[in-house]
Amino acid sequence: MKTHLTKEKIHRFLFGTKEKQGFLKQFVVYALLIAIGFIYLYPVINMFSTSMMNQNDLLDSSVKWIPSTFYIQNYIDAGRSMDFWRSFLKGIVIAGIPTVLSVASCMVAGYGFATFEFRGKKLMMALLLFSYILPSQVTMIPTYVLYSNLKMTGSLWAFIFPAALGNGLNAQIFVLIFYQFFRQVPRVLIEAAQIDGAGYFKSFVRIAIPSAGPAILTVFLFCFVWYWNESYLTELYVKGIASTNSFWNNLVIQLKDFNTTYSDRVSTGDAATSLSESVRMAATSLTILPLLIMYFFLQRHFVESIDRTGITGE
Repeated sequence: MKTHLTKEKIHRFLFGTKEKQGFLKQFVVYALLIAIGFIYLYPVINMFSTSMMNQNDLLDSSVKWIPSTFYIQNYIDAGRSMDFWRSFLKGIVIAGIPTVLSVASCMVAGYGFATFEFRGKKLMMALLLFSYILPSQVTMIPTYVLYSNLKMTGSLWAFIFPAALGNGLNAQIFVLIFYQFFRQVPRVLIEAAQIDGAGYFKSFVRIAIPSAGPAILTVFLFCFVWYWNESYLTELYVKGIASTNSFWNNLVIQLKDFNTTYSDRVSTGDAATSLSESVRMAATSLTILPLLIMYFFLQRHFVESIDRTGITGE
C-alpha cells in the first residue's frame, strides 16, 4: 500500500495533475525559455560588455565579460562621431511621422475589412497577403523610379505619402492585425450606436478606436521599430541614392557609415583595430538604446497587446 502511494506521489510530482503542472513539464518549458533567452541576450550582453572595455581590457585575453574599469570614453567618442542628439532627433522624425500615419491608415483599412461585406473582399485580402509575401527587392527599383517621377526622393515625403495611403513599411501585416482585432468587437455595440443615430464614421470613432488600444500599441511599436532600423530604404528614398546631403542621416545611417566617419586615436597596429571594435560596439549600443528604453517602459502593455490581438474572436 505504501509502495503504491509512493509511486502515485512520484507520478504526480513528475507529470502533475489536471490542476497542477508536473516537475518534468515545468523543467522542459523553463529549460527551453532559458536557452532561447540566452540565444537572444548573449549578443546584447557581449555588445554592452565590449563597449565598456578600454584598450588594455581588449588586449587582455583574461578579460571576457566584466571589464576591469567601466570605460565611458568609448560612448563619448562614438556619440561625438555620430552627432548623437541631432541624429537621434532626425530618427524620431523619420520613424515617428510615418508610423503615426501608417497606424491611422491601416486601422481604417482593417476596420473596413472586418466590418463590411462587399464584392471582391476575398480577392483583395488575397492580394494583400500576396503583396506581403512578395520580396521588397522585387519592387524596389520600380518604386524608386515612381518616387523620382513624383519628385519625392530626397525628402521625407517618400515615407509620408505611402504611409498615409496604407502602403507604408510592412503595412499589410498591420492591416491584418487590425482586421483580426476588429473582428472581436461585438457587433451589437455598433448596431446599438447606429440605432441611436450614429453613422459609420461616428461608430468607428466612438466605439472601434477606443476599444482598439492594444492593437494600436502593438502596431505602433512594430512600425516604429521597423522604420527606425530601416537604413537602406532611408538612404534610397529619403536621403536620395545620388545625394550627398547629410540632413536625413539618422542614427542607423550614422552607424552604417561609422567606419568612415570615425578617426581612430591610434593609427597603427592591432591596438587600433581593438579600440575601434570597442567604439563600434558603443556606437551600436547608442543606436539601439532608445528602442530598449521604449520597450522597457511599454513591455507590460506590449505583452498584453500581443495577447489580445492574437486571440481569435468567437
